[in-house]
Amino acid sequence: MSDEAVPLNYIPILIFIGLTIAVVTITLFLGGFIRPNRPYRAKLAPYESGSPLFQDAKVQFPMRYYIIAMLFVIFDIEIVFMFPWAVAFRELGLVGLIEMVLFIAVLVVGFWYAWQKGALEWD
Repeated sequence: MSDEAVPLNYIPILIFIGLTIAVVTITLFLGGFIRPNRPYRAKLAPYESGSPLFQDAKVQFPMRYYIIAMLFVIFDIEIVFMFPWAVAFRELGLVGLIEMVLFIAVLVVGFWYAWQKGALEWD
């Protein structure tokens, strides 16, 4: 190990963090003086578009929308796992193939379950 103390190695990092905080603070402070500030009634409304509210924002959505959103996330994650598997397919051999078949089977069972519960009706 070298003779210098461990905290001295962190000085460049602390300087970088300090400069970052200073630049962000100065930028936000100057932006408050430079930008125009002309509020009016429609702009101060909860929705800046100025359109009047026609119903309460607390609307119940059917459960199938949540299930479809979860299926989208699950199948999106499936693709993230399949790309590295496809790249290393030859090195993984039969074990890698069996693992991917099991992985896809679990997802198909979940898809089938959601379909059987009526969450995936496209008519």
